Amino acid sequence: MHDWSIPIPLTTLLALMLFFYARGWRHLRKAFPRIITWGTMAAFVVGVVFIWVALASPLAALDDELLTVHMVQHLLLMAVAPPLIMMGRPALVLLHGLPKRFVQGIVGPFLRWTPVRQFGKIVTNTAFCWFAGVMTVIGWHVPAAFALGQHSVAWHEIQHASFLLAGFLFWWPVIQPWPSISRSPNWSIPLYLFLATLPCDALSAFLTFCDRVVYHSYLSAAHSFGISALQDQEFAGVIMWVSITFIYMIPAMAMTVRLLSPAAPADSHIPYGPETDGNQLLSASRVEVM
Repeated sequence: MHDWSIPIPLTTLLALMLFFYARGWRHLRKAFPRIITWGTMAAFVVGVVFIWVALASPLAALDDELLTVHMVQHLLLMAVAPPLIMMGRPALVLLHGLPKRFVQGIVGPFLRWTPVRQFGKIVTNTAFCWFAGVMTVIGWHVPAAFALGQHSVAWHEIQHASFLLAGFLFWWPVIQPWPSISRSPNWSIPLYLFLATLPCDALSAFLTFCDRVVYHSYLSAAHSFGISALQDQEFAGVIMWVSITFIYMIPAMAMTVRLLSPAAPADSHIPYGPETDGNQLLSASRVEVM
């Protein structure tokens, strides 16, 4: 706790996001109470809170001391916060919460700009999203890259940002937030999630059973909780193994059951609730950007 202080810029940014989201949610809630629900807001707010916990809470002050804490941070940033935020329909709600002039004068033209549209199609491709998510996890756990993040404040922040960005990309094909349109067959998403668990399981198994400390910076850390660097590494590996397996496989199984159900609609894709016609919501309200 002596090493922890609230990072004002990040906390302010997250607070502003919540403010504008709540403003947009309130506006849409009046017109579409069955679509813009309390659950929608709860998912977004909890996701933002988890980002704050990972990067700004006292937990962040311990990541140089314990690999277990470092692993929890990465799981929150990549596997927990992004899907929750995306389930909150952030683009749609924020477009109604931000100032109208800002949306129509800056956000709208930017989103309609052809290079932005083309870039968006590339980075939201299912194969690209899978590759970005998996390689971010594997790449930053290579000892040389990990050490770079541990010994440089700038690289440490880049590491956290890349985990968060990769998390949003990875979950994009699974949740398909507005205004994206699914281009993959429904059966491919459970396979997508299952294949993503394999490299993560291999990495976590290696950390758990390799019987040596992989990241040497933790050998000289203060271990105030009374565990050795090797025990800390084993705990981190187990947390990653169990968490990723449940976080990825539960939605994969839910989607599989839904697809195999005789009553399932042919276009069923998202296991988290009914799909929303975002263009209908926009056309019925005061904001037009598309």
